[in-house]
Amino acid sequence: MDRLIPAREERLLEALRMIAPGTLLRQAIDNIVRARTGALLVFADEEKIRPLISGGIDIDVALKPMVLYELAKMDGAILLDRAGTHILHANVQLMPDARIDSQETGTRHRTAERVAKQLDTLAISISAARDVVTVYLGEIRYIMDPIRVLLAKADQALETLERFRSRFNEVVRTLSTLEFQHGVTLMDVITVLQRTEMVLALSRLIERYIVELGTEGRLVALQLGELLFNVRETQLAVLMDYLPDNSPEKIQEVLKALSGLSSEELLSPEVIARILGYPDDPNVIETRVEPRGYRMLGKILRAGDRTIEELVQRFGTFEALISAPVEDLASVSNMGMARAREIKEGLIRLRQRDLLERYG
Repeated sequence: MDRLIPAREERLLEALRMIAPGTLLRQAIDNIVRARTGALLVFADEEKIRPLISGGIDIDVALKPMVLYELAKMDGAILLDRAGTHILHANVQLMPDARIDSQETGTRHRTAERVAKQLDTLAISISAARDVVTVYLGEIRYIMDPIRVLLAKADQALETLERFRSRFNEVVRTLSTLEFQHGVTLMDVITVLQRTEMVLALSRLIERYIVELGTEGRLVALQLGELLFNVRETQLAVLMDYLPDNSPEKIQEVLKALSGLSSEELLSPEVIARILGYPDDPNVIETRVEPRGYRMLGKILRAGDRTIEELVQRFGTFEALISAPVEDLASVSNMGMARAREIKEGLIRLRQRDLLERYG
């Protein structure tokens, strides 16, 4: 699938959910494909589609897979409501504007594409000869793969994601080591964000497969969930630690900008540095940067614990936080010596674990 802008991507995913395995529509589509009768299904509001209709039969019944399958044996198009829950008309001739550009050669596919563009709606063309199901949604054209092909693609993507996740883990461990050594450069931070976005970009592709697989994609969804564990949380914590302006509004702006980068832009440290809010300088990526401590504290305290924000506000940097005496920690919001000691011991354990991973 071509990369789509988010709004168009979400529209296509919504359409694929309607016809995914496990739905009544998919049962009907599979029956039509097996019977090789072909079909043209259009999902539109009655008042919008009416000017394009010629002839046909008024049906007005709730969707049932076998009814839709039987109606597909007739030559004309089948019209359903936008939600795909009600069959409105069958065996109709559709007359979209012939001036609308179409690259399709078959009559059924050309009609489906023009109707989808003219009404900005969903149309599905099922080829009688080639077992091909093509989805048209406004300007979007998408050819559905058979389930076996989708599962193979998903398995291959999961294998690649596993390698991406392994590399992501490595760069995050390196960042942790450098934080304890007070030696982080902006390039180290950018490397983590690059790897994070590579993982998330591939996960978005697999999520498309899961949507299209419907009930057949449960195992793929479980595997994806395991591989994505704590990735987004790490990304957010890194941004909280290193953005010059880490306000919630700025973080959302940066997340949106990162997810919209092309492959070439994602590989450019200078582009990411600008997105993060650092000066447009060729040497900026070598700048030493100091974490605030959000990510490390998140390993000790529960997510959303107000204590994390209070500690960061009190000490300012991770270096000041880790070197602070227990008494100073205890003075923050009157947390008390017992909890301050737990936090201090937790930071010490993280440093010891880092040393153990490095030197064995």
